[in-house]
Amino acid sequence: MTGKTASRADLCDAVYETAGLSRHEAAALVEQVLSEIGGGFVRGEPVKLSGFGTFTVRNKAERVGPNPKTGVEVPIKPQRAVTFSASNVLKEHVNAAK
Repeated sequence: MTGKTASRADLCDAVYETAGLSRHEAAALVEQVLSEIGGGFVRGEPVKLSGFGTFTVRNKAERVGPNPKTGVEVPIKPQRAVTFSASNVLKEHVNAAK
């Protein structure tokens, strides 16, 4: 999975190769994990993956911003956004790879 964006299929293959599960079991496991994470986002709950980081849902208020094409100020509807904060373990791992 190096050098490219990881797809669900890539994650399933990685689980299949390292965990000794069948391809079907690996795919079901990956889908279940992603479903649980997504469910936490829908409920507005933070999702913490120990040693990796925390995903939180942030409510963004309505605001005014420019239309990229015309530059005209337009209202931007309120929305929810997912933010990620890396754990110290992940930060150290990334910085050690330099």
